[in-house]
Amino acid sequence: MTTLLQQLVYGLILGGTVGLIALGYTMVYGIVQLINFAHGEIFMVGAFGALATFTWVIPEGVKGTWYITLPLMVIAGAVVSMVIALIIERLAYKPLRNAPRLAPLITALGVSVALKEAVRIWYPGATAPLPFPKEFLTGSIEIGSILIPKTGLLIIVVAVVLTVLLQVYINTSRMGRAMRATAQDPDTARLMGINPDRTIVLTFAIGAVLAGVAGVLYGVHINNISIDIGFQNGIFAFTAAVLGGIGSIRGAVIGGFVIGLVKTIAGQYFPGGTQYDYVWIFVVLIAVLVFRPQGLFGETERVRA
Repeated sequence: MTTLLQQLVYGLILGGTVGLIALGYTMVYGIVQLINFAHGEIFMVGAFGALATFTWVIPEGVKGTWYITLPLMVIAGAVVSMVIALIIERLAYKPLRNAPRLAPLITALGVSVALKEAVRIWYPGATAPLPFPKEFLTGSIEIGSILIPKTGLLIIVVAVVLTVLLQVYINTSRMGRAMRATAQDPDTARLMGINPDRTIVLTFAIGAVLAGVAGVLYGVHINNISIDIGFQNGIFAFTAAVLGGIGSIRGAVIGGFVIGLVKTIAGQYFPGGTQYDYVWIFVVLIAVLVFRPQGLFGETERVRA
């Protein structure tokens, strides 16, 4: 029983990271119907941006004081991710906005490879995994025989809080209503005085900031980053977005937690162990899509006139 509960804790921690990344996938698809396969690399560059800030910007005398360094690293990671995402949107995706869907999809794959190779070539030492500073409280919280790493608890709390704030922002703010209107019908939204281009840019920016925050917290928790973390966690996040219903905010996060739990439980108890935990993730995804093709919280896709 203790092992099961401990695996559930690890699953929630992984799910929090995956959920934060999945929000970017689901928001971008919801508004421009683009599966942005480069979003996993946005998560990766956020982690490297924070590491660069810690290595070359933050003074030596401040390092180790986590309540100063961690916020600075989170801001740096979020800014780096947002700037890269906006450059990609402007140079790679915007010119293809009215092209057949296959064109931006292939472009996204190309951008993903380009980002990964750019970091590998230009970031010093990125050809191998790099240590990431553990700029947060160390140790674990003990509940009986269950250990909850404090960095893992931070990931779960941040994922839930940011999701709630994002949902409230989209439901109540003027720009949130503009995002929903653009997602439903950009032509009609334009007639109502909404600027779809500005709305799309904001959507990319918000998704990138969330991915950047996730990248920094992931590095703090794992104490290690590499250029491969974007692909691996990006696949999990894309699967979570589809599982929860792509286009749904709460679906993306709940899908992330489901993916995290399935991976850890399957790795511990299912046949094949950790070698086949990826298989069980997709088994669950297929099983859900057979009965609900739109995902757990998604809506049936409307065909635009």
